[in-house]
Amino acid sequence: MVGLIPTMLKYGGVTLKLSVLAIIFGLILAFIIAIVIDAKVPILNKVFKVYISFFRGTPLMSQLFCFYFGVLPLLNHDTMLRISSFYAALIILSLASSAYMAESLRAAITSIHKGQMEASQSIGMTYMQSMYHIILPQAIRVAIPTLFSSFINIVKDTSLVFAIGVKEMMAQAQLEGSSSYKYLEAFVCVLLIYWMITSIMTFVQSRLEKKMGKMVGDK
Repeated sequence: MVGLIPTMLKYGGVTLKLSVLAIIFGLILAFIIAIVIDAKVPILNKVFKVYISFFRGTPLMSQLFCFYFGVLPLLNHDTMLRISSFYAALIILSLASSAYMAESLRAAITSIHKGQMEASQSIGMTYMQSMYHIILPQAIRVAIPTLFSSFINIVKDTSLVFAIGVKEMMAQAQLEGSSSYKYLEAFVCVLLIYWMITSIMTFVQSRLEKKMGKMVGDK
């Protein structure tokens, strides 16, 4: 089993790259969605609520298959657009994770007393200025635990993308198992590496929460 670890770590780079990009793009989209819903922007508000309902209410594997084997072939035929399995997985992971993170951020925003928004607007700040300077800094502190849970879920969800041909750890474990019949060793290696990554993320989360707790205490 020890001999398989370097091979798995090599493909772990694909897992980490996919995870980090999905977290970044998903978080950016989540902020946009949460603010649009909180501001009750006409039409977009309802569109994003349906969006959240869809991605939270359907299995990730089904989303991957529908997009990669259903939507992309149509786009390839009509527009000659070519998207690799890696970027197809990135798109779906980002969209799906943004739905969960948007709900976390929206709940955190609504937990901040409305009087703070009213007070900031009474001194001439716009909605976006109030959100950026007053509301979001507090909301992010509230949302950190649930956001990090979403980050960890993204890392674990990358284990599904081998089903559409992305060459990451699970795909390599399957290949190693089929070639040497060492399925147990290969998949135990994958489990240990995922456990290590998520444990590091959990440690970062706890440190960040303590640091922000001290900042709030100092104020």
